[in-house]
Amino acid sequence: MYAIVEIAGHQFKVEKDQKVFVNRLATEEGKTVDFDNVLLIGDGDNVTLGAPAIGGALVGAKVLRHLKGDKVIVFKKKRRKGYRVKNGHRQALSEIVIESIVASGAKPAKKAEKATPKKEEPKAEAKKAAPKKAAGKADDLKKIEGAGPKAAEALVSAGFETFAKIAKATPEELSTVLSEASSRLAHIVTDTWPKQAKLAADGKWDELKELQDNLDGGIEK
Repeated sequence: MYAIVEIAGHQFKVEKDQKVFVNRLATEEGKTVDFDNVLLIGDGDNVTLGAPAIGGALVGAKVLRHLKGDKVIVFKKKRRKGYRVKNGHRQALSEIVIESIVASGAKPAKKAEKATPKKEEPKAEAKKAAPKKAAGKADDLKKIEGAGPKAAEALVSAGFETFAKIAKATPEELSTVLSEASSRLAHIVTDTWPKQAKLAADGKWDELKELQDNLDGGIEK
């Protein structure tokens, strides 16, 4: 049996006991994680296709380790302008092993139903409160290296609209906010965000710039 499942914004064809490298997950090493966005399941000649996902289907995996990928060099040059920029990037990855593929069943569906209300209620409250606080008080969260427009929007919607609030949060809390907002944001590493936000909240822009010069996409080199 095999499945095509979306993990951290990318689609993978997986089988039981297969090891896969995916964009960094917020789950700790040694713990299990479930992925319910299963697009296709094949079992011999029987193929089940989702629209877009298969209801009740679940892929279970265990996080083996967190690591960084091979270094990629990005070089930019403009002719006759004297402009040359060389940057290196190592993608934050997680190695997982597929432990189970469930085509359908009541147990996975029940777990999803129980978890949904608990996560949605705080979101609804945050969305109601956000406009009042964001009116003239929201900070430019894009000044945090590694946080793009979509990530900044997700943080504001969850009630983290200022540098001061992000500084008091843990990287795990910020990763959870991004993962719940969109699977395409789940791979973003937030380890240095509270530290960056603390410097920005205190107005220490020179120290923030010095810190960011030693970062690569928000990750310490």
